[in-house]
Amino acid sequence: MVEPEQRPLLEVEQCVTSIPEDHEATCWGCGLRLVFASYSPVYKCGWCGAITQSNQTARKPDSICFSHWRRLRDRFFVTVLVFFMLFVICGGVWAVYPIVFSISKFCGILHCMVTAMLAVFTISSYCLASFKSAGAPTNIRWGSYPMVGKNDLENYTFCTYCNKPKPPRAHHCRSCKMCVVDMDHHCPFIGNCVGASNHQFFVIFLISVVISCAYAAGMTIYASYQMWPSVDFPNLASSHQSMSYMKILLEIITTVAGSAFFLSARGLVLVYLAFASLSVNAGISVLLCQQLSYIYEGNTYLNHLSSPNAMHGERGLQNIVRFFGCPYLISRVFLRYSNAGKLQDNSGSKLL
Repeated sequence: MVEPEQRPLLEVEQCVTSIPEDHEATCWGCGLRLVFASYSPVYKCGWCGAITQSNQTARKPDSICFSHWRRLRDRFFVTVLVFFMLFVICGGVWAVYPIVFSISKFCGILHCMVTAMLAVFTISSYCLASFKSAGAPTNIRWGSYPMVGKNDLENYTFCTYCNKPKPPRAHHCRSCKMCVVDMDHHCPFIGNCVGASNHQFFVIFLISVVISCAYAAGMTIYASYQMWPSVDFPNLASSHQSMSYMKILLEIITTVAGSAFFLSARGLVLVYLAFASLSVNAGISVLLCQQLSYIYEGNTYLNHLSSPNAMHGERGLQNIVRFFGCPYLISRVFLRYSNAGKLQDNSGSKLL
C-alpha cells in the first residue's frame, strides 16, 4: 500500500476584529469597560445599574455674578413675603379689633385667638419649609468595581455640576448648588428648594396661607362695610328708568369710589387688606391645587415638565395619604375608598 502523503498541519487563521472606539465605554459607577454592538449615546451598566451618557462632560461652575443675582433675588422675595405676612397680621389686628370688640367682648377675644393661631401656624410652617434641608442625596460608594455591589446604583445618573452620583427623581438646583431628591421646584419666596424633606411643610404652608387670607378677607370686608361712610345715589333715584344698565353700574362705581376719600386711615388699611387678601388667596389657591394634583398623580413639577405623558407612579388617594402621614384609621378609609373606585372602573371596563 502506498502510504498517504503526509500533509503539513493546516495553519489556523486567527481573525482579530478591531472594536471601534465609539462602541466601547467605561461605566462611571463601577469602572467596568463595556462593549456595544452599535453606537449608543446613553447606556446602562449591567452590573451596578448606573446610567451613563457617553458624550457627557464636566460643566463649568456658574459665574460669581450669576450666583450673586440668584442669592439677591431669593433674599428680596423672602423679605417681601415676610413683611407682607407681618403687615397682614399686625395691620389686620389693628384695623379690625375696634369693630369686633364693639360687637361683644367675646367676639373680640375670639378674633384675637383665631388670628394668633393662624399667625403661629403660618409662620412656623414657613420657617420649616424655608430653613429645613430640601433633601440632599445620601453618600454612596461609586467609581470602583470592588466597592459597588450588584444593582447598588440602579437608575443612578451622574451630576456634572456636583461630580457625584444623582439618584432617580433627583435634580440639581443651581441656586442651592446641590442635588435635591424628589425636587419639585426652587421657590424664591422661601429661598429654598422644595424637595423630599420639606415638601410636606411647603404644602402645609400653602394651606395655612389660604385659610389665613380667607379669614383676613372676610374680617376686613365686614369691618370696611361697618366703617364705610353713607352713600347716596341721587341720580339713580330721579332717572333710573331712562338710564341703561352700563350707566347705572358706572354711577354706582363712581359714587362708591368718591366716598372712599372720606375714609380714615384705618378704613384705607382695611380696604387694602381686603383686596390684597383676596388677590393672594386666589393665586395661592391655584398653586395649592396644582401641588395636590401632582401629589395625587405621584409626580413632581419638574418631572411633569420633563416627561408630561409618562407615569412615574400609581395615582390615587393613597399618595395624598402617604404624603401627609395620616393616621392608620384615616389611611384605611381612604385606601378602601380608592380600591373601591378601582374595582368599579375595572368592572365597567369588563362590561364594555
